[in-house]
Amino acid sequence: MPIRQRRRRLALIPGFVAAFLVLGAPPGSAESIAPPAEVPQAPPPFADCLGEIAAAARARGVPQALIDARLLGLSPDPEVLGATRSQAEFVKPIWAYLDATITEPNIAEGRRKLQEWASTLDTIEQRFGVDRHILVAFWGVESRYGAVLDDPGVVRPVLRSLATLACGDQARAGYWRDELMAALQILAQGQGAPERLTGSWAGAMGHTQFMPTVYQAYAVDFDGDGRRDIWTSVPDALAATANYLRAIGWRTGEAWGTEVALPEGFDYALADESTERSLAEWRQRGVTPVRSGIDETARATLVVPAGAGGPAFLLLPNFRIILRYNTALAYGLTVAHLSDRLRGDPAFTRDWPRGDRVLNAAERTDLQTLLAQRGYAVGGIDGKIGPRTRAAVRAYQAATGRTPDGYADAALLEKVRAAP
Repeated sequence: MPIRQRRRRLALIPGFVAAFLVLGAPPGSAESIAPPAEVPQAPPPFADCLGEIAAAARARGVPQALIDARLLGLSPDPEVLGATRSQAEFVKPIWAYLDATITEPNIAEGRRKLQEWASTLDTIEQRFGVDRHILVAFWGVESRYGAVLDDPGVVRPVLRSLATLACGDQARAGYWRDELMAALQILAQGQGAPERLTGSWAGAMGHTQFMPTVYQAYAVDFDGDGRRDIWTSVPDALAATANYLRAIGWRTGEAWGTEVALPEGFDYALADESTERSLAEWRQRGVTPVRSGIDETARATLVVPAGAGGPAFLLLPNFRIILRYNTALAYGLTVAHLSDRLRGDPAFTRDWPRGDRVLNAAERTDLQTLLAQRGYAVGGIDGKIGPRTRAAVRAYQAATGRTPDGYADAALLEKVRAAP
């Protein structure tokens, strides 16, 4: 689900299906929702906080009657704050995310949606230049093609969720207040009915899980009924997603990337997001794309999310656009691969190392600490496996006679712990 971030960077907070992507986890998990404040202060009493927000809303033209009816009197939702606190330790391997969404029933349902909305998707493709399979894949990943929107066990009142976060998550209070203000303005403008203003715990709304500020910037009235309705109008929701993707740089007619086969003895130091080569240059290094028809001059980066024991991918510029919707590599691959399966393409040719166990936050910190003690430059001990930590892992693997793929799992940590 797309959100506004500082430095004008757009990305998504977890929606219904994407909510299990984790804060501060390794590749294949989501990054931080929004930058924290410098020094979080103790939160004010909830009613006092709502009073401050109400005053700001009045100053922005939100009617007092709406403030009285929909904002003042809200109570905090303890489950929402619990969700923000629990994410950091909730870690799953990347294949678990793909397995949960790319199932035969979900593929079949997505293909039914492609047929059901074929005429609408024709027009959206012509107007916005975004491939229909990508749009329906986003829809499937974010809300199971809208199936969860009416599930009372999943959806929550957006105003209550955002008020809870604005008044309880002091590290990101400014961000959440902006989103809450946008949600109030949406109601004031008559764009969303109060009873339909529901969404994920983080305030993401509608079929494709827009945050309120992103709704304000990119939602469209595609069906012509006078409202930008991403909650009950599938055409409006899909067109809004296409409008957003086009605005942030989607390249019409280009693929997201492809799975590749790597040669024996491949230099895994090249599997890094900062290393970009043309497809022709990758071929010269023995990298063989599974998908045909990609322009040989197209520039791509290589990733091996599960190391040498799992599939490898060349990622083209459109994949970076997918990651603007949600920064997790696992999310991006899920959307990308689901779009391929909806198109009729086969599953990945190489399976994941399903017997491996990924590291939790404490274990990642432990690994960085141990590597640093042994003289490897990990780039800071923060519990996040970034480019410098992966480089340190590769250096350690090379020095100890292992395949230097930079993959950090529980088995590697045990080796490092056992080493003198």
